[in-house]
Amino acid sequence: MPFELPRSLSPSKVTSFRDCALAFRFNSIEHLPDEPTIWTVKGTLVHRVLEGLFWRYPQGLRSPRAAAAELDLAWSELQDDPEYLALALATGDADVLRSESESLIENYFALEDPNEIAPVGIELMLEARVGAMRLRGILDRLDRTPDGELVVIDYKTGRAPSEAFEQSKLIGVHIYALLCQEVLGQKPVQVKLLHLKEPMVIIAEPSDQAVRGQRIKTTAVWSAIERACHDEDFRPRTSALCNYCRFRAFCPAYGGNPDEASVVLGATVGGAA
Repeated sequence: MPFELPRSLSPSKVTSFRDCALAFRFNSIEHLPDEPTIWTVKGTLVHRVLEGLFWRYPQGLRSPRAAAAELDLAWSELQDDPEYLALALATGDADVLRSESESLIENYFALEDPNEIAPVGIELMLEARVGAMRLRGILDRLDRTPDGELVVIDYKTGRAPSEAFEQSKLIGVHIYALLCQEVLGQKPVQVKLLHLKEPMVIIAEPSDQAVRGQRIKTTAVWSAIERACHDEDFRPRTSALCNYCRFRAFCPAYGGNPDEASVVLGATVGGAA
């Protein structure tokens, strides 16, 4: 029986399919449950702090002290979060998580002055019908310049990609630009990736040609997903990412059986889009 198509595509799903179709099947078709990691929890915590900094503090009051207050609040709320509780961190490890989060937030202020920014959207969901697919994405922040231009901001809490992997990471940049064009009728002049760990900023300036090209590429990915679902043929792609893949035991490239994954890990039928 053919696999059911995913309800939508996002930048992360496009990247996932291109990286490894089999891992995409496990994540986005069978909806096998994710295992929380300290890195994902840290990312959620820092994003929550920066979201609160812009939601609750007007221009002129967005200071490191305000961010520290937001971290106190977010940290308190995190103590009841199922993903955080699943980590079962020892006290020392929890202290390291908080300390590293504090450093990332401090580094944010080295990259930009939030008091000079007037965002028009925070955690903004954009969704558009592109051909036969539903394309969606969540923008960490959408700014408008004094000239009326749009700038997309994406916070990154992990290590910045090496030059060899930078282009693959920019796939999401162009999908954000495509979504802005489709939903808002305006292409952003810049997409800024704020890497908080280094800290550093990677700036992309999507051209009209790049946005048109991304439409074609994303449509091609959707067509490939349709074929894979119809033919029940999601082939693995081995790479250095395999060393970190939680599905490796079920991958035929390593002697595993993909059909056992849903039995062992427990598929969530009709999971999230």
